[in-house]
Amino acid sequence: MPDQDERLSRIMADLARSMTDETDLESSLERLTAAAVELIPGADTAGILMVTGPSEFESHAATSELTRRVDKVQAELGEGPCVDAALEAEMTHTADLRSERRWPRFSAAAVEAGVLSMLSFRLFTHGDESGALNLFAAEPDSFDAESIHVGGVLAAHAAIAVLSSRKELQFQSALASRDLIGQAKGMLMERFAVGADQAFQMMVRLSQETNTPVSVIAARIVEAGPGRS
Repeated sequence: MPDQDERLSRIMADLARSMTDETDLESSLERLTAAAVELIPGADTAGILMVTGPSEFESHAATSELTRRVDKVQAELGEGPCVDAALEAEMTHTADLRSERRWPRFSAAAVEAGVLSMLSFRLFTHGDESGALNLFAAEPDSFDAESIHVGGVLAAHAAIAVLSSRKELQFQSALASRDLIGQAKGMLMERFAVGADQAFQMMVRLSQETNTPVSVIAARIVEAGPGRS
């Protein structure tokens, strides 16, 4: 299918470019789920389910209210193909939820909502965090080998977007902590007439004695202001 391959390549290139732009994560994921509905054979709607902690689920970039509703059911019941893909399996596929036995309570609720087949891909797992790209269809047997192939490629892009965002947040947090420590160190140097190394060692010693991160100690020093302990 040359036309489909060309369209897939074009959209993938657009997605890759968007991830290097100054774009927030939610906007990137919304572009990606929209592309999933356009490109993946059989997909009527799509979304990303994030697991942010024990029994804590967040629905992102849903292309329809149906996606949000089905995600909510899975979060409430703690079962379903999206949950399995996020926490256990690399990919989860169900051809007909009317005969699905793996998630009896979820399957009944999904069928009632109008979903008969689903396809889910794990994005990543990092500590208590994980996520899945999820595709929903109103008809049974909607997803084929091409759906799985294209979905896997899009899932990889989604994983890159999420992990890149997490690293950026960690980097910004590290910069903020460094600046705060530098500010606190300057205040200690001025107040106690000590050098930079001595001021830093004062914070390290206090950190060890109170079992408190140096960044928190620095924040308290800055918050207290000059001339106060």
